[in-house]
Amino acid sequence: QVQLVESGGGLVQPGGSLRLSCTASGSIFIIYDTGWYRQTPGTQRELVAAITRGGSTNYADSVKGRFTISRDNVKNTLYLQMNSLRPEDTAVYYCNAEAVATPSYSGMDYWGKGTPVTVSS
Repeated sequence: QVQLVESGGGLVQPGGSLRLSCTASGSIFIIYDTGWYRQTPGTQRELVAAITRGGSTNYADSVKGRFTISRDNVKNTLYLQMNSLRPEDTAVYYCNAEAVATPSYSGMDYWGKGTPVTVSS
């Protein structure tokens, strides 16, 4: 099994910055694609940004130029640097990883429990 734990959320004023982290632990063999998603009450979870093991990135149009996703494959940690935050960025942010765990060596999608981000003055 693989566990994902997010951190770094909180309350920030419009225009401010936050850095989210997501650390994977457990019986990890390898982690492939990873991403950050967000969800507000009554809406579907949406992709914010994704990054492959090789470093290729993809962003939602709404965050391009403001958010940067990165990862450390040695530390099994995913990051999301969020700048120029807007009230509409308020949501619970979830970490996602496609990973292979031992001893099954089968690939699965894993999710963290989420970290809340509130952008408000």
